[in-house]
Amino acid sequence: MSVQFGRWNFDGEPTSSDYLEKLESVIAPYGPDGGSEYSRSGITILYRAFHTTEDSHRALQPYVSASGSVMTWDGRLDNRAELINQLGAKISEETSDVSIAMAAYEKYGIDCLTNFVGDWALSIWNPSDRSLILAKDPIGPRHLYYLLVGSQVTWCTVLDPLVILARKTFALDEEYIAGWLSFLPALHLTPYSGIRSVSPASYVRIQGDRCTATRYWNFQPEKRITYRTDSEYEEHFRIVFSESVRRRLRSDRPVLSELSGGVDSASIVCMADSLINKNRAKGCRLDTISYFIDGESNWNERPYFTKIEEKRRRTGCHIDLRPENVLACHDPCRDRFLATPGSGASHKLIERQFAACLGSQGNRVVLSGIGGDEVTGGVPTPIPELADLLATARIGTLARQLRLWSLNKRKPWLHLLTETIAEFCAAGPNGLAKHTSPPPWLSSGFLSRNRSIFRTQEARFKVFGPLPSFQGNISTMDGLRRQLACISLSADAIHEKRYPYLDLDLLQFLYSVPREQLVRPGQRRSLMRRALVGIVPDEVLNRKRKAYVSRTPVRIVARECTALFETNAQMLSESWGIINAQALFSAVQKARESQEFPIVHLMRTFSFERWLRNITARNVL
Repeated sequence: MSVQFGRWNFDGEPTSSDYLEKLESVIAPYGPDGGSEYSRSGITILYRAFHTTEDSHRALQPYVSASGSVMTWDGRLDNRAELINQLGAKISEETSDVSIAMAAYEKYGIDCLTNFVGDWALSIWNPSDRSLILAKDPIGPRHLYYLLVGSQVTWCTVLDPLVILARKTFALDEEYIAGWLSFLPALHLTPYSGIRSVSPASYVRIQGDRCTATRYWNFQPEKRITYRTDSEYEEHFRIVFSESVRRRLRSDRPVLSELSGGVDSASIVCMADSLINKNRAKGCRLDTISYFIDGESNWNERPYFTKIEEKRRRTGCHIDLRPENVLACHDPCRDRFLATPGSGASHKLIERQFAACLGSQGNRVVLSGIGGDEVTGGVPTPIPELADLLATARIGTLARQLRLWSLNKRKPWLHLLTETIAEFCAAGPNGLAKHTSPPPWLSSGFLSRNRSIFRTQEARFKVFGPLPSFQGNISTMDGLRRQLACISLSADAIHEKRYPYLDLDLLQFLYSVPREQLVRPGQRRSLMRRALVGIVPDEVLNRKRKAYVSRTPVRIVARECTALFETNAQMLSESWGIINAQALFSAVQKARESQEFPIVHLMRTFSFERWLRNITARNVL
């Protein structure tokens, strides 16, 4: 992912050379392929490239249009051919993505954003009306941050320079911290009060000291896809899924795909191989990387990813995550600046192995299966389907499906109906939603100050409006967007992550088909499994759901907790009034004894403590 940076001094003062020199040292590791800069009357815009496609080598950024507008673009346009058709003779197949994007902006204005399909983040400086636009695609895998202080705005795709070079200290954004320690933070927030992130499907316009955020795109609930036969749904799925994978194989170097042995990653690899063999991904080579833990019997993925390797007759890169290796090389206190709590976890040996894999094969693009479970029906619950039938008063079909699901779940149909009705009702007296409930070791003061972050009085489903299943899809997508927003860039093994299951066309298809196509009694991922027969080996396609608990994360947090306890070191998060350390130690003890424990909350709490120590040592707060 290339680096975009800009600073606008409203009073027209140029950015100092000393600042730019320090800036270069901060962003250089993320943009190793050179770049250029634009500077005029108080505006300085820099671009540092990380090339992943052929056309990106031909693009000179910052890109200045004939009218004088300046664009920096970090992304991949998936509908290039369609846009080239619309824009006319001056644009050709050899034109870079940024040139196409700028031509669309010159023709359509801000409305052009709705025409861009792909993963992207951009900035546009308009000298004519002295305004700045910052925007991101509808899903949001790329970052774009900005800091507006007094008569100056600074923006960047990397958070580091906005914090390190701010020449000021920051207050903790407690709303972000509350989100991090419970569910996930809101999309527009960062850990630093005053620094904001551009939300997906939105643009921010800054003109003088006026700053407005506008949403330009939403999923359309009225769009419904109905076919007469299962085979028609299956064919449509194959078309949109193969196109999603093909788009993400566009690279000037070999592509690396994560291969865990699960259905998500295996389907990506097998579909990619099919496209390459049919010459639909010209010049592409696909490598794989797999992680395994031979020491844990309930987390043994080797037989499954080996099955895929046998099918493709190629062995991928393998990284051993056995507990002793991870624990031996875990280093919670690193010398470099940690911009967010999510960047705190570090396993040096694993990072080195991953970087060596990328380097030896020349990979810069990595395909990930994130989102597959959530969008294709990986959670075998009948509630969304039953809620749809209830909301549309299809009583006969509701009764029939209740009987089928009752047999499958071995649960009385009345219980299923009660659970479905409950989804339309407000939360209970304590107002805490299950998925946002805070961990029990938060201090009472912090919990009280941020009660509104955890509280919800709204029902999951609304009776009027879009179908309940669509409402659930949007809620799930919000969670996925938040997850992507918390993934930090690494300067140690720089690469671009791409997510085939988060393709806009694929998502719109999956959100438009009847819920019973995705999940059926005894058939989770029903549509996906039916559609990929003959493409993905049956042993993987029909394997049982990966429901396991690895003890490795428990051992990591237990070791860190013990180290803190033995050195009598007070947790900074406790001194800041956020954590009750004694309650945290009790939770870790339960984890050691294999009692029920919230392992995700534990890991986030310790990553927050690592991050807090890191930035406190740098006098950021």
